[in-house]
Amino acid sequence: MVQLDDLIVVETVTPDGTRVSFYGIVDIVRKKFEGNQFDTDAFRVAAGTLPVEVSYAAHVQVTRVDPEIFVPPAPGDAVAVVRGEAFRRALYFDQMEHTVPIGLTRAGESIFANLEFLDGTRGAHASISGVSGVATKTSYATFLIYSLFHSGALGIDAANAKALIFNVKGEDLLWLDKANVRLRPEDQTEYEALGLPSGPFQSVSFFAPARRGSSTPVPDTGSRQNGVNPYVWTIREFARNRFLRFAFAGAHDVRAQFHFVITRVERELERASREGDETEAAITLSGTRICSFDDLVELFDTPALDAMMAGAPVAGGTLDAFRRRLHAAAEHMGHLVSGDSSARGKQIDWSGQQVTVVDIHTLHSTAQMFVVGVLLKRMMEQKEQQGGAKPLVFVVLDELNKYAPREGWSPIRDVLLDIAERGRSLGVSLLGAQQTASEVERRIVANAAIKVVGRLDAAEADRGEYGFLTTVGRKRAAMLQPGSMIVSQPEIPMAILLRFPFPCWATRKSEVAATVDAHDPFERMG
Repeated sequence: MVQLDDLIVVETVTPDGTRVSFYGIVDIVRKKFEGNQFDTDAFRVAAGTLPVEVSYAAHVQVTRVDPEIFVPPAPGDAVAVVRGEAFRRALYFDQMEHTVPIGLTRAGESIFANLEFLDGTRGAHASISGVSGVATKTSYATFLIYSLFHSGALGIDAANAKALIFNVKGEDLLWLDKANVRLRPEDQTEYEALGLPSGPFQSVSFFAPARRGSSTPVPDTGSRQNGVNPYVWTIREFARNRFLRFAFAGAHDVRAQFHFVITRVERELERASREGDETEAAITLSGTRICSFDDLVELFDTPALDAMMAGAPVAGGTLDAFRRRLHAAAEHMGHLVSGDSSARGKQIDWSGQQVTVVDIHTLHSTAQMFVVGVLLKRMMEQKEQQGGAKPLVFVVLDELNKYAPREGWSPIRDVLLDIAERGRSLGVSLLGAQQTASEVERRIVANAAIKVVGRLDAAEADRGEYGFLTTVGRKRAAMLQPGSMIVSQPEIPMAILLRFPFPCWATRKSEVAATVDAHDPFERMG
């Protein structure tokens, strides 16, 4: 019996005696009565009054011809479903020097990706799209990180390679270092089939935003406090590193004057940060001591801002817009910038552990974009200073359409676009997830070597960004169940449907406890 997604092989012999093998994937199967003329003849066939034959036919999308002699197979040539080594040949796995497991077929065969298209050797980045809550995008991105670090694919580079994961929804990713008690024996078998251990991440650090109004920085988390570090930036760090632009990340204001004001103010802040006692968290700007983000906002409400713009052709309306938006930003992210000495050394440090999870789910959208922009900017600057691709850094960011929108301006989009276009040479690989790839900056999606879709909205599946899917593939993407993905990679001419194992690390506090019931499959995928 041949079914959808089976890989098959047909061998034929050319007139000169050369044996040619055709490998392919079954993408359409159908049955029909041969011998009937009308649709209603099916009733006569069922009653036994009309003799017909049932034909069972499959359409095959060719993936490989070996050797590359492009002649058709002969009618009557035998067809076989491939397994084992033949399966590897069908999908070019035998030609991949460095592979990383990325999932399983329905028949249990392991699917691999060429590591060279993730680590920057020949390409980098992955784009994961799908409906929120159903497509399991974040789960699959986390599985890819787990596979990269625990499969041995990175070799000696694994010891120094890092992953930076932004936790944007709930507290799912704050338990990566705990084993999942819901893992069943059959789940463990799937990990064994992929050559992976089944357990939690071995080297993880967690960071959460400092709680608003607290006298000393403490992490603002709910179900987990132990082992989570608070993060906050000092006023001096904010000024010296020119982070002001990321406070306006959600403004989408494309007026050149507005950009000029931000740049001019950043320059004044940087100059002030280099004066006075370097060990102090606060700074002095225009003769005023700045001990909090609110102090900065209040200063710019005075003529001090106009003085900074002296001689520049900036309209008063532009300065008023700057002030209004700075007030709005202060309400949402001002508590992340402090002039208190207790804030020193509370930055996010991703150099200590192999995987760093940065929690931003409790923050307002403006604060989320500030944190993401600041960290990615700092990461790219550090990589440029190192001057090489090693050690590798993998960045996992969900809701990419918010941070790198196709329309409008955003400083974060500029940073993400820089990662997409230059990250490969610097050893930075972006694993971006989004509900709709059609709303993400085109060049970011286009630079992703690995493209993945989970459950897609039917209208979204028809967009040009999913051109790697066949017509049948687009229809199937609208029906995928949680845990199933369609993956396209450069060396395989057709996207492959696969499933990935249930997480062997806890995704919520209840999965750390020993009393959890693991019988409900829908609850397990929650």
